[in-house]
Amino acid sequence: MDMSAARERLVVIGGDAAGMSAASQARRLKGPDELEIVAFERGHFTSYSACGIPYWVGGDVSAPEELIARTPEEHRARDIDLRMRTEVTEIDVAGGRVRARDVDSGAESWTSYDKLVIATGARPIRPDMPGADAPGVHGVQTLDDGQALLDSLARTRGRRAVVVGAGYIGVEMAEALINRGYEVTAVNRGSEPMSTLDPDMGRLVHEAMEGLGITMVNNTQVTKVLTGEDGRVRAVATQDAEYPADVVVLGIGVRPETTLAVAAGLPLGAHHGLLTDLAMRVRGHENIWAGGDCVEVLDLVSGQERHIALGTHANKHGQVIGTNIGGGYATFPGVVGTAVSKVCDLEIARTGLREKDARRAGLQFEAVTIESTSRAGYYPNASLMTVKMLAERRTGRLLGVQIVGREGAGKRVDIAAVALTACMTVEQMTTLDLGYAPPFSPVWDPVLVAARKASRAVQQRP
Repeated sequence: MDMSAARERLVVIGGDAAGMSAASQARRLKGPDELEIVAFERGHFTSYSACGIPYWVGGDVSAPEELIARTPEEHRARDIDLRMRTEVTEIDVAGGRVRARDVDSGAESWTSYDKLVIATGARPIRPDMPGADAPGVHGVQTLDDGQALLDSLARTRGRRAVVVGAGYIGVEMAEALINRGYEVTAVNRGSEPMSTLDPDMGRLVHEAMEGLGITMVNNTQVTKVLTGEDGRVRAVATQDAEYPADVVVLGIGVRPETTLAVAAGLPLGAHHGLLTDLAMRVRGHENIWAGGDCVEVLDLVSGQERHIALGTHANKHGQVIGTNIGGGYATFPGVVGTAVSKVCDLEIARTGLREKDARRAGLQFEAVTIESTSRAGYYPNASLMTVKMLAERRTGRLLGVQIVGREGAGKRVDIAAVALTACMTVEQMTTLDLGYAPPFSPVWDPVLVAARKASRAVQQRP
């Protein structure tokens, strides 16, 4: 009997976290005699940490190789036919095949599939304005992008940088450029940096950025990129001013890369990300899965679909997809929206809903803010942190937490992330048995202090 006739083929589009996690997990569960795996990656790298790019640009990480979890050769050694510098240009859903183009030679070919994984990631948002594609203007999403930015910095004689946007990417890139000795201006259309926080908490980040020497320009939108006689960027313009720039970094976020999915008629959500079921299968398509930055996920707190580009989610998606393709069973129930970052030694964390998220979801809430210390007040190097907590009126259900502070502040948000996942009330949180010793926490951990205050606010509300 010819066993090769029964072998299925899995095709994976995208060679980073979600795609290669799915391929690797499927390979663990099914050998090459049962499942052939072909993966396409248009770039030069696989299985890397895009989240580490700002630290590479800033000099904390010395080389891109340090950000790579598994090389193409390592994937191939596990019987995964990984084709680098090959871009999928079309998905033929009815025919069960994909068209791929060799980026260097231009040669095209079709590859059939029995099962398909779409892990095309996200692309940096490039504003629709004159000069946005000029030399010296960079998005930062892939290792190729990071290398292009470093090459640009090496060629640039001037030392003036403008970062457009002040979310996670913008803030981290502003710090990276400061570390490289650049004079940095961050132009932000919001009232404060870090729009993932409420403005009162974002103000603390603003103060920290200015303390680093970063010039913050809030409530302002860039309208064009100005270029010199050589065609390279020389400044960015807003409605009211010009800001000289030898290099511009776009840090205004990303969008799901779903160009292929749109052309193939696959279902998208309100944020233009692919819609999947709990098994990460594309809705309405039995043999197509999707994961990573190209999908939308369920927010467990608001009950609404969201687009969140994070490597943690992408790797989990890949594990779920690979398990299901390999004959097992796994689901991805959703997220609570946890994220952490830093500006110098200031740690920034959030989980759950902001005030405007809660209002948009139709929830009424109490919001409280407290200041506490990272350690017992008498223990050396105790530092202040600010904790903001939202609780639903009447029920007291925890809705969200934001934390800004120094050492030990950021990862405290994980306490709240677990509480949100467990649908705990703030009153229930006050009795959590958290670890205590003076070097690590006051007797009442700052998160519990905020929970006590939120609980009182809920109880006092008529």
